[in-house]
Amino acid sequence: MGLKRRINEDALMVRTERGLWAVADGMGGHEAGDVASSKTAQALQQLPIVYDIDELVDAAAAALFKINHELIVLARGEGLPRTIGSTVVGLAIAGPECRCFWAGDSRAYRLRAGKLVQLSRDHSLVQELVSAGMLRPDEALDHPQSNVVTRAVGVTEELRLEIVSGDAQDGDLFLLASDGLTRVVPDDEIADELSGSSLDAVADRLIELVLHRGAPDNVSLILIRKD
Repeated sequence: MGLKRRINEDALMVRTERGLWAVADGMGGHEAGDVASSKTAQALQQLPIVYDIDELVDAAAAALFKINHELIVLARGEGLPRTIGSTVVGLAIAGPECRCFWAGDSRAYRLRAGKLVQLSRDHSLVQELVSAGMLRPDEALDHPQSNVVTRAVGVTEELRLEIVSGDAQDGDLFLLASDGLTRVVPDDEIADELSGSSLDAVADRLIELVLHRGAPDNVSLILIRKD
């Protein structure tokens, strides 16, 4: 939950037997962010059984589009001008292939042979400014609008998911995390910690680092090692 929030607005979805994992982060500063993240995770948890990786990701996307509509209707039903939203990042692995899908600034990484690669790309205002050459990467973290995301479940009528394909090799280590981790622990430190042998120990160490640095936000993470 972190050290400064009164409720945890993150949710996790783990279906290792299906090769599917996801992290959802309820929109900070909005009402019912925990409802949005929970509904997002549940929608992925209840996907029908399919065996083709592209069919699985298509089913995940369809479920998220449905939840996007439901959250908008829920927000409007309260008669208040509010948003009930959540970022989401998901990973599917089947054999030598992987797919990453996301909306928002929760991230996916892969560590292979000691090299950390960010699979996702933040859907955020500062990332757009960086991509446009209007902001240096080192200025992004402390930017006053660093918490403004440009895509999320439940925020706009049309949910725009981004999906990337890749390979998954034996020994690869994947990390899914809410920004409660990545805003506090930089990528080089994440890479160092992921080099540890035990996944439980790695997870504990990353959480300890966040707590030691004040844990200003909820923090959630999933580690997946490809065998």
